Amino acid sequence: MNFNRYILREYDIRGVVGKDLTEEVVYDLGRAFGTYLRETGVRDAVVGGDCRLSSPSFRNAAGKGLAKTGINVLDIGTAPTPLLYFSLFHFGIDGGVMVTGSHNPPDYNGFKLCSGKQAIFGGEIAKVGNILESGRFTDGSGTITTGDAIKPYQEFLLENIKPGSRKLRVCLDAGNGTGGVPALPVLERLGMEVAPLFCEMDGRFPNHHPDPTVLKNLDPLIAEVKRTKADIGIAYDGDADRIGVVDEQGSVIFGDRLLIILARDILRETPGAAVVSEVKCSSLLFDEIERLGGRGIMWKVGHSLIKAKMIEEDALLGGEMSGHIFYKHRYFGFDDAIYTSLRLLEILSRTDAALSSLLDGVPKMSSTPEIRIDCEDMIKFDVVKKAVEAFRKTREVIDIDGARVVFDGGWGLVRASNTQPVLVFRFEAVDDATLSKIQGEMTAAVNRIINGM
Repeated sequence: MNFNRYILREYDIRGVVGKDLTEEVVYDLGRAFGTYLRETGVRDAVVGGDCRLSSPSFRNAAGKGLAKTGINVLDIGTAPTPLLYFSLFHFGIDGGVMVTGSHNPPDYNGFKLCSGKQAIFGGEIAKVGNILESGRFTDGSGTITTGDAIKPYQEFLLENIKPGSRKLRVCLDAGNGTGGVPALPVLERLGMEVAPLFCEMDGRFPNHHPDPTVLKNLDPLIAEVKRTKADIGIAYDGDADRIGVVDEQGSVIFGDRLLIILARDILRETPGAAVVSEVKCSSLLFDEIERLGGRGIMWKVGHSLIKAKMIEEDALLGGEMSGHIFYKHRYFGFDDAIYTSLRLLEILSRTDAALSSLLDGVPKMSSTPEIRIDCEDMIKFDVVKKAVEAFRKTREVIDIDGARVVFDGGWGLVRASNTQPVLVFRFEAVDDATLSKIQGEMTAAVNRIINGM
């Protein structure tokens, strides 16, 4: 069949509803993935979907496509992405399709595909695309049944999380995504005093876009934390696999600094543990892990890539600036914003200290958020390759994923996004003046490369 191969991304499949993604395309995608699973010996799969307006019909179409290849389908209905991952373990199933647009605009949707207990990525997604394009589908007659994943997931959380004696005031902003439905009752049953924001599912996302990495989206949460004098503010993205955190003062704790808090807790219990994070994260994170006797591993950006590296390194914790946090310690190793929020509350409830003070002793650095500039897909990787070559002539360059260039007093990064036609920059330095200098030098050099192509 004809389909736009552009929907095949590094970590998932993603496109515009009604343009790239129709029920016909999704049905055949289910058939293609079912064929892929059958060829690896898998006979069962879980299907779930987020609360976007197009997700129920796409979930049904994907399930029917899978069943047409002989895959037996368990449909868990509308649920956060972590519940799809949880279902693979809880029900003992080795295939999964999550229909989710994640943090993208409401007119987008997408699919995360799992084989075994892991999401596939890169070349494996391309294999599914090749099957879809060729129309070479296995034929069969699988069953479709429905099941509840929310209740067993909640029960697991209540058994796994052991908060201390401190009763916390928590503001929870679910962004009208799927995370609030399972999370809110668990928080309350754990004894938290919860002020909910936008915890009702609404695939139009009428209050703000459910992406906690965009600071303006955290404004309602910050205001509510200050109004209620809460101990912490927690935000989930649309499918609850990414977390945003606000401290009691209303300050945002970015993903790398959040990882410091979480890593300290794990390294106290498990000295020498490995922690995997990505090239956009602060040098302070890796320095702190090393100081505590842990093994900090810098790796490529992308939730699937981090999970694969964690398995390779037998790491107990992983995370990204974007708020994907992966717990193997007492958990299954996948990214789950709900579980992460509960582990953070567990830490906070065992102390009388303010959340902001949990970062005491960590030096203050000047840094930028992610800065994205448009760059065509066809040249973005070549631009980064040339940047690595240019900067390496005079400076140390870490080229795990892009060019992370080491300067006196700081570093700068440029990498090609795997999901969008953009270059991603981030900078960190000991003070604002050094930060500005590094940012100016790197940005100008990359612009010269682009202009010369």
